[in-house]
Amino acid sequence: MIKKIAFYSLVALAFASCKDSKKEENKEEVVVEETAKPDVELYAFDGGTVMANNLNLFAQGDTYKGESKELADAFYVIKHPNGILLWDTGLPEMLVGQEPYTPEGGAFTITRKDSILNQLKTINLKAEDVNMIAFSHIHFDHTGAANHFPNAKWLIQQSEDDFLNSDDIKGNTFYAPDSFSALKNKEIIANTDYDVFGDGSVVIKYMPGHTAGHNALFVDLPETGPLVLTGDTYHFEQNRIDGVVPQFNYDIPQSEESIKAFEAFVKEKNAKVIIQHDMDDFKEITKAPDAIK
Repeated sequence: MIKKIAFYSLVALAFASCKDSKKEENKEEVVVEETAKPDVELYAFDGGTVMANNLNLFAQGDTYKGESKELADAFYVIKHPNGILLWDTGLPEMLVGQEPYTPEGGAFTITRKDSILNQLKTINLKAEDVNMIAFSHIHFDHTGAANHFPNAKWLIQQSEDDFLNSDDIKGNTFYAPDSFSALKNKEIIANTDYDVFGDGSVVIKYMPGHTAGHNALFVDLPETGPLVLTGDTYHFEQNRIDGVVPQFNYDIPQSEESIKAFEAFVKEKNAKVIIQHDMDDFKEITKAPDAIK
């Protein structure tokens, strides 16, 4: 009897060992391949400079009372295997070759050194090469050179388009509708995030509040990794640290909610943040004709 038990035990042990061996074989056969990131490139350009003579406009209360600050006004080109997106266009081009200009009220002094078409030539692009254009928002310092791209598809949030066609925009000096009047080929986004190329590499992030349909832009680069262009979610680094909202924003409570959403998204993606108006950020990043990859 003892011999039989020993025999059955050996058979059971061998069977179990065989099962474990098959499991190990199956484990070895399962190979998870990472999908390569699309070959996306980001190019940063100088769209002018804004001297904020009254920095306290960028807060409520007296946070920056008596302060001034030089701000960048960048624009960007995103090259993707399936197309080219232009993100913002900088200040009005009538400033090129002129002395710094201070509009009525004296809050800002603005300058622009070069035109958008001259700068695009440095990366061998012409206006007709741009398939799509999107603005972080339609304030005049982001739409200044837009009319060079009448054939590009304009990606715009429904809420921004609604404001554009409302009476509220009339006489508001933060907007210059004539600067983008040539853009007729609109694609309306339903007040949500928009995956530009359908693969998650370039996503317009709906962050309303600064304007009715304000956006940030997420770009997932092959080498640099996840990166977010803020639009005007913030204007400079201290603005972000303080978590304050400019007093001239379209909707302050909505802006505060968008800031929370922005920070949560950045944390989730572990993304590098480029504050578009922050002069230090602009000085530090790679500029065209070199690409951020």
